[in-house]
Amino acid sequence: MQLKLKPPSKAEDPYISLIKKCNTLKSLKSLHASILRSVVPLDLHRFTNLISHYASLGSISYAYTLFTHRSSSFFSDAFLWNAMLRGLVDTAHYHRSLLLYTRMQYLPIAPDNFTFPFLLKACASLRILSLGSQLHAHAFIYGYSSHVFVANSLISMYAKCGLFGFSRRVFDKMPQRSVVSWSAMIGACLQCGFHDQGLLMFTRMLDDGIKPNRASILNAAACVWSENAAHRMRGVIVDNGLDNDHSVRNASMLMFGRCGRIDLARSLFDGFTYKDLVCWASMIDAYARADLPLEALHLFNEMRLQCILPDSIVLLAVIQACSIRASLQLARALHVVIIRCLPESLLALDTAVLDLYMKCGSLAYARKVFDKMKERNIISWSTMISGYGMHGYGREALRLFDQMKALMIPDHIAFVSILSACSHAGLITEGWECFNSMERDFGVKPKSEHYACMVDLLGRAGQLNRALEFIERMPVKPDAGVWGALLGACRIHSNVELAEVAAKSLLDLDAENPGRYVLLSNIYAALGKRKEAYRIRDLMKSRGVKKTVGRTSIEIKGNIYTFIAGDRTNPETELIYSELGKLMERIRQEGYVPDLSFVLHDVEGETREMMLYAHSEKLAIVFGLIKTESGSSIRITKNLRVCGDCHTATKFISKVTGREIVVRDSQRFHHFVNGTCFCGDYW
Repeated sequence: MQLKLKPPSKAEDPYISLIKKCNTLKSLKSLHASILRSVVPLDLHRFTNLISHYASLGSISYAYTLFTHRSSSFFSDAFLWNAMLRGLVDTAHYHRSLLLYTRMQYLPIAPDNFTFPFLLKACASLRILSLGSQLHAHAFIYGYSSHVFVANSLISMYAKCGLFGFSRRVFDKMPQRSVVSWSAMIGACLQCGFHDQGLLMFTRMLDDGIKPNRASILNAAACVWSENAAHRMRGVIVDNGLDNDHSVRNASMLMFGRCGRIDLARSLFDGFTYKDLVCWASMIDAYARADLPLEALHLFNEMRLQCILPDSIVLLAVIQACSIRASLQLARALHVVIIRCLPESLLALDTAVLDLYMKCGSLAYARKVFDKMKERNIISWSTMISGYGMHGYGREALRLFDQMKALMIPDHIAFVSILSACSHAGLITEGWECFNSMERDFGVKPKSEHYACMVDLLGRAGQLNRALEFIERMPVKPDAGVWGALLGACRIHSNVELAEVAAKSLLDLDAENPGRYVLLSNIYAALGKRKEAYRIRDLMKSRGVKKTVGRTSIEIKGNIYTFIAGDRTNPETELIYSELGKLMERIRQEGYVPDLSFVLHDVEGETREMMLYAHSEKLAIVFGLIKTESGSSIRITKNLRVCGDCHTATKFISKVTGREIVVRDSQRFHHFVNGTCFCGDYW
């Protein structure tokens, strides 16, 4: 919502017209000097327009200096104060705007209905709920809380501070609502993740005969996650003549991409006569979100061939695509492009590059980026801490967490990162210390994900009964993440009794997740309970839940090769299986014993062993050994948790071949060097 400050209506002052026409700081200062030299008085409206224009041209300091040297005759005019407040807020000087309001109260100068929206925007941007609530009270005292501009700003402020219920209460109590009010409420639904409610609100608005504006369409389109709703939204857009609006077309591209209709998204993209950076970024982002990283990267290359310089938004979308592909070679190349295109450091980009290197398995590069960052926020710290945890460096994660605590207060994301790091490294005492300090020392109330981390911590350590007791004492109802952590621990320690306890809740809470059924079936199979294992598989089929096929990928000279268990689609299949047989014989001589419990089919022993040898992880590693130079590292990516037998075999393979092997699975990274894994077999 953009508020326009206007003095009482009168014919446009020629000097004000001249002020507005100045498009550079130099021309504005020249005009300002001319006015001061002339006999024309610098009245309130000219003075206020000067301040506003200095701020809009980026010279907020000069605007503020002018404001502080105002004439005493302008002293108590709220119009002037509002202009200065707006200038500060529009240039992101949020704290200074709130301090200026404090001065208004002290003098005292009464705020009006234009004052509060600027201040509420500052509170929303800073996520300072306490001050926002105080401003709400002040607006009520001065009689402006039901004013449409103020109420719209209250809706947005409460949503950005995470209080959706308060946003809804303000909206429901509004005596009058504009299309901006509806847009703000739909935006609040979007902000807080209530997408269905956002669409219902949009439908109510249409039913009330209110013509949607661009903002309401953009907010509603972002709430769409199904193809049917996307087509209905597209119909509304066309009916209201917004189908050629550039922003709306970009939003429609993202909408169709989210709903799995990437073909329609691409059709909209191709229909643009002029493609600006937002257009390119939207299509690249749509490809990345649709898990089509190659298409996203090809489009990025096409954009560069057209000599279009990417901005930070485009680069963030490309980083997301690279993260999916998890190619270190590609990550390094993209990092060079980022440095060339944007030599000035940007916090969001630096953090995204840091995360990219983590996902590509390179702690060394990630740490270099972290150490060179000119500034760091809590997301940067949490990303680095989480990275150390994923790679099994729990102690380093704790040291970094201590450094962060000396500089800022950790939030709930930071605590998830450190608790997860403690879990992966088996640091039980340290994990408890971090968990207990959350609310006690930092006022961070544990959420479900923190409880899940603690269950995982206890479960991995074999303290399964203690983990169950912890769940039973939780002040909130355990969700699928909590029970899933317990079930995963039961798989590690072959505890079928507690696995059944966890599964009883889990198969109701997360009935569509195939991993839950497979995990329980595997527990039964590993303990020789084939009948129970088949019963779970049958239950899975009866509910229409399909098992996710395990795939392992490896990048060789810029090309991605993917394998499944028993794969014979590669042109060099005969060579791969020949080398696999030789390799398995070599590691057998070193002491490797196949763990046949990881073969779940009811077949004879020799056949089971052959099936175990042909797991996707082993095939990808052998292909890497064939195709890469001796002594080079091999990096593979598994879409599921790495097989336990493959983990053991990979340790032996790293020993007999002298290769470093880095495995990224759905949970973490495993670094195999000379017969050992950095996880210490604690995974």
